[in-house]
Amino acid sequence: MMTKLFGTDGVRGRAGTPPLDQRTIRRLGAALVRALPRSSSAPRLLVGRDTRESGEGIERDLAHGARSAGASVLSAGVIPTPAIAFLTRDQGFAAGLVISASHNPFEDNGIKVFSGAGEKFTEALEAEVEAIVADTSWDEPGGAPDAVPFIDETDAYLAHARTAMAGLFPSHARRLAIDCANGATCQVAPLVLERLGFEVTAIGCRPDGRNINLDCGSTHPETLAALVVERGCDLGIAFDGDGDRAIFVDASGRIVDGDAVLYLCAKQMQAAGRLRGGAIVATVMSNIGLEIGLRDLGIGLVRCPVGDKYVMEELLRDNLSIGGEQSGHVIFPDLLYTGDGLVTALNVLRVMAETGRGLAELGGELQTFPQVLVNQRVREKRDWTLIPPIAAAAAAVERKLAGRGRLLIRYSGTEPLLRVMIEGEHQAQITAWAEDIAAAVRAEIGQ
Repeated sequence: MMTKLFGTDGVRGRAGTPPLDQRTIRRLGAALVRALPRSSSAPRLLVGRDTRESGEGIERDLAHGARSAGASVLSAGVIPTPAIAFLTRDQGFAAGLVISASHNPFEDNGIKVFSGAGEKFTEALEAEVEAIVADTSWDEPGGAPDAVPFIDETDAYLAHARTAMAGLFPSHARRLAIDCANGATCQVAPLVLERLGFEVTAIGCRPDGRNINLDCGSTHPETLAALVVERGCDLGIAFDGDGDRAIFVDASGRIVDGDAVLYLCAKQMQAAGRLRGGAIVATVMSNIGLEIGLRDLGIGLVRCPVGDKYVMEELLRDNLSIGGEQSGHVIFPDLLYTGDGLVTALNVLRVMAETGRGLAELGGELQTFPQVLVNQRVREKRDWTLIPPIAAAAAAVERKLAGRGRLLIRYSGTEPLLRVMIEGEHQAQITAWAEDIAAAVRAEIGQ
């Protein structure tokens, strides 16, 4: 039995193998219930999933374990992750569970957990759940799992998401192209945007259980970019498999990432007097150009580790209005305590409506440093600073940067990868430096 289950974004793995084998999933469902605060009534749980073929089976086993510990469980079916976060809080569920591996391929899956307040579980609660799962004094339930009763609350979530554009109507942008990654936003995103009056061309809306994120969505926006130019659209929006992030394409086909979204939204919120605390939150992966651009506006930047739960912790700690990640996770805590690709899209459309400016103009105001990110697969996640060849390669790059850029080396929390990110003044130069470090990693701990 694995003792460490939770990574930076829930439990992740290959469907059918630990920690996503039947036994561990059932134990996890029971342990989650046992870790919840005690109440006089049986806890109610809400579960949702994306479109992976393994999702429904995991849902049944997870619910089977939870019911064995005294909980009642309802399923919202295929629905975006942020919808579960909202509905859990809005309708008084003790916890919300999402079965998804976000932007990963279909063979992977995962389990994300939200508290009754709609926040991701804290690391302390995750550790408690892990300890209960590892406790050999109790057995998970056997037998065949029953189907999980379905509850349709999609309209409640969509009504909430639409408040991001309350009182505004399409103006500068009317024609939209969206890519739903063959994932959880396939039904909801076209629906809400059309209800708001936009003309929508949608792709990535034919899930078959295996094509989620396959050459589409927020990690592959190239097809969407070509479509935007071909159809003469004002804007393109690419969601990921579970709908908690969005990447944008302007009318010229240029990709607009989460850093640019943070910048343009923060600037407009400041102008409208809605930017609490005079600062925003971003992770260590955000470009140094974002920090400089915000500073020129008199807006501070609070950095945190990668992971939207860490972004949310900083937002709550400092009572700030917006935070997010370069990858497209953006959090507006006044609406929801987790990243929401649809809400992010509506906020970008709101800025365009309020300013009367296109995304190319708005996003083009952020001047970024060249950046390279190299992902090297590894067979083990040893402390790279204690591996002399890797440490030496990193030190050499730091000396060459000489204060005119950034080097960040970190392991992925969800995959066997070591990520090497460098920002500097010359793209070819930093690309070569990143490859030098990656070569040292391959030689020492590469897979």
